[in-house]
Amino acid sequence: MSDKKLSSSSLNKIALKAGMFYIFAQLFIRGISFLTTPLYTRLLSTAQYGQIKVYESWLLIAVPVMSLCLWKSVDRAKYDLDEQGYNAYVSANHTLSYISIGICFFLCLLFKEQVKAFCHMDDVMFYVGFGYVFAYTSILFMQRREKQMMRYKASTLITLLTVVPATVVSLVWMYWGKQNGMQQELVHYRVISFYGIHILGGIVVIILLTMQGRKLVSKKYWKYGLLYSLPLIPEAISIQIMNQADKIMVQNMVSDEASGLIGLGTTVSFIIWILEDSVWNAWQPWLFEKISRKETKDVEGPWKILMHGFGLISWFLVMLAPEVILILGGKRYYDVIWLVTPMVTGTLFRFYSYSYTAIQNYHKKTEYVALGTLLAMVVNVILNYVCILQFGYQAAAYTTAVSYFLLLLLQGWLELKITGQRIIPLGTTVKISLLYFVLNLVSMSAYMLPWYVRYLVILSGAAFAAKWILPQFLKVVKTAKKH
Repeated sequence: MSDKKLSSSSLNKIALKAGMFYIFAQLFIRGISFLTTPLYTRLLSTAQYGQIKVYESWLLIAVPVMSLCLWKSVDRAKYDLDEQGYNAYVSANHTLSYISIGICFFLCLLFKEQVKAFCHMDDVMFYVGFGYVFAYTSILFMQRREKQMMRYKASTLITLLTVVPATVVSLVWMYWGKQNGMQQELVHYRVISFYGIHILGGIVVIILLTMQGRKLVSKKYWKYGLLYSLPLIPEAISIQIMNQADKIMVQNMVSDEASGLIGLGTTVSFIIWILEDSVWNAWQPWLFEKISRKETKDVEGPWKILMHGFGLISWFLVMLAPEVILILGGKRYYDVIWLVTPMVTGTLFRFYSYSYTAIQNYHKKTEYVALGTLLAMVVNVILNYVCILQFGYQAAAYTTAVSYFLLLLLQGWLELKITGQRIIPLGTTVKISLLYFVLNLVSMSAYMLPWYVRYLVILSGAAFAAKWILPQFLKVVKTAKKH
């Protein structure tokens, strides 16, 4: 099916149908991680939970670095190639990513002891981690390709068949280990079972991508991928450092226990991140099509509704933080309630910044996206170091939120300066951002009130949201269907 033959109304219908399927599928898949958190926090000690969260952080940093971020170029290549060439492009750049990861693996083997010491890993974590980097890179290539083609069933099935078994097997093995007096081995049980099953899923994806693309080497496609993706490596590293630096720095500067507390706070912010990321991944292909067709006037209204919608979700999470923390971690994690506001609001700022980086990515100005993110990351690391020393581990949550707001400002400014185009006015985004930041900060005082007063406020907010946001959201959906 040619995109050029699609009318705007047909595009809206396809995007709506595919997008809603993707959102609900991703909510289910990623929700598994959140829903099983209470089990992990009760099976593991606070220090072990911190070790696992930091290990995850290192893997999230390793994937974009070692794979050269080539999977990111899949989003844009779709608009320069036909379907057959597109599959070949994905296959060829998948090969190039594997070559890069293989070189990184060889180099890390030469300095294995130093790498292990720096990352707080042992041999099991080191080798399983590299296996996961290979596998997850393959999964990212497939997910990006299917997303841009607005078809999600195959990638969702692969993800489902890895995440669910990996979660179940890891929990069962850890429970068995704890019941049999093997508490010290629980981190290994989690690493081997959870990531091992992902590695098996990655092998299946490797075979599929190779068979469908049938092109392992292409200088032309490699050049395209490298020119697009290499400038994004600093951006990807910077984003992941901003996402993970709080846990890593707290582990090194304070303790494993403190990193466990920060890690649980991150899990709470993961609730809104799941929704944001799912909606954005469904939204982006439609946004790129609108930019391609010069129909960007259709974008601002629905996007503002999304900004307010997620702002209110962040507020609900702040108001329900005491209950959420008790469910996820129990009383020993209760102090984490004071970290929820900066963490969920920082995640909100990051989501708002996506609308500005998307335009730069579409116009292949990826080096400027990287520049803005790199500057924000440097500020984040410096603020983390200074404020953790001065105020303790809790400060890392607030410095990260400040850094994400700075990222929003930088990307909004760069979008207009570099592309000459701005879909969402920066002033509008800043006002909405500050509105929910102040609202969430003030709402922390509700923790001191009797529970029934706080619940009355929550119910009032829910009634307001139902009357104001829900009708507008339904109007957007109805308009898409009508067109």
